[in-house]
Amino acid sequence: MQRYIVQDIGWYGVIAILVAYSLSSFGVLSTSSLWYLVLNLTGALAIAYEAGSKRDRQPMVLNIIWAFVALNGIARFWIR
Repeated sequence: MQRYIVQDIGWYGVIAILVAYSLSSFGVLSTSSLWYLVLNLTGALAIAYEAGSKRDRQPMVLNIIWAFVALNGIARFWIR
């Protein structure tokens, strides 16, 4: 049962990042909007968690870095 929960978390991450990118590509969201940044942050953390649970290091590291980039964007959003 727990394995399915971890997989669902990973799928959320994939969907969140794809939704953020798609909405940006279609001009619905700006890449500096809070929704875009939050979708990327939560998506990256979800994928990193799922990859880490499988000890799959490459996607885990990539998505941890992706999460830090999103956090930087969120910090800039609140500072302006």
